Amino acid sequence: MVLKFILNILYNLCIIICVVVIWSGFKNHNWAYVAGATFIGAMIIIFKLRLIKDVKNMTKKP
Repeated sequence: MVLKFILNILYNLCIIICVVVIWSGFKNHNWAYVAGATFIGAMIIIFKLRLIKDVKNMTKKP
């Protein structure tokens, strides 16, 4: 469970970094960074949703 907690923190940090890179890319008109950060951010959000679903199923009481 501690590993999942650390993984959640890592996902949150990566999402924040992706948002900063997207904002910086828009500001500097660097569209390759915007596209790359958008793709990576979307993948991290998908992984985070899977982690939330896994933790929710693990903590369900029968």
